Amino acid sequence: MSSTLDQLRAVIMSDPDNAWATAQGWQPLFAVHPHARIAVIGQAPGRRAQESGIAWGDASGITLRKWLGISTETFYDPRRVALLPMDFYYPGQGAHGDLPPRRDFAARWHRQLLEQMPHIALTVLIGQYAQRHYLGPAAKPTLTETVRCYGQYLPQWFPLVHPSPLNFRWQARNPWFAEQVLPELRCTVARILGLEPDLPTSPTLPTQEASQDAAERRSTRPTDGPCRDAAPPAK
Repeated sequence: MSSTLDQLRAVIMSDPDNAWATAQGWQPLFAVHPHARIAVIGQAPGRRAQESGIAWGDASGITLRKWLGISTETFYDPRRVALLPMDFYYPGQGAHGDLPPRRDFAARWHRQLLEQMPHIALTVLIGQYAQRHYLGPAAKPTLTETVRCYGQYLPQWFPLVHPSPLNFRWQARNPWFAEQVLPELRCTVARILGLEPDLPTSPTLPTQEASQDAAERRSTRPTDGPCRDAAPPAK
């Protein structure tokens, strides 16, 4: 890691807004490197991740790595994949689960870190907080619409639903996600990282066809359905 990134980590830890976390011995939970090629923007870490110091070390992380088509080793190699949650600290428990990321945290720190990673070729936006922050008015009214219109945001952004096991009903209601979105996600990630795309064979989407289909979608944009006449993504 560069000295600038080390300095930024120290500044984040010493910032008065994060004093409560530093006092508990918590480290800011992010992973960056000047050579990173893909950035994964998630929500705030949960308590388990914060205490273990391992982001995406749960069932959601296993699913996310399957979606991306990469190994655990590749996922946790910051020279390849940078992990930047919308808040670097567990925000605490609310009435209905974990609290959301602090409102202005990403706006304050993400840009400074991303400026030190000039080789990022794709930013994966997981969940509504990341998508609203980075896509701005180009995000659709619902997360489902934003994810379904993923092609509009390529090649810079790739919006995803959260890979939590609790979202199994969403995936059942939206079979196009596994049939269309995930094959292209895997092909895009593999191309950027110089890997063979991990495309599972199925009766409806054989590996070879899936790879070809994803390549075709990269060269086109939706002309009908919910993505028609979509505005360009925010810069």
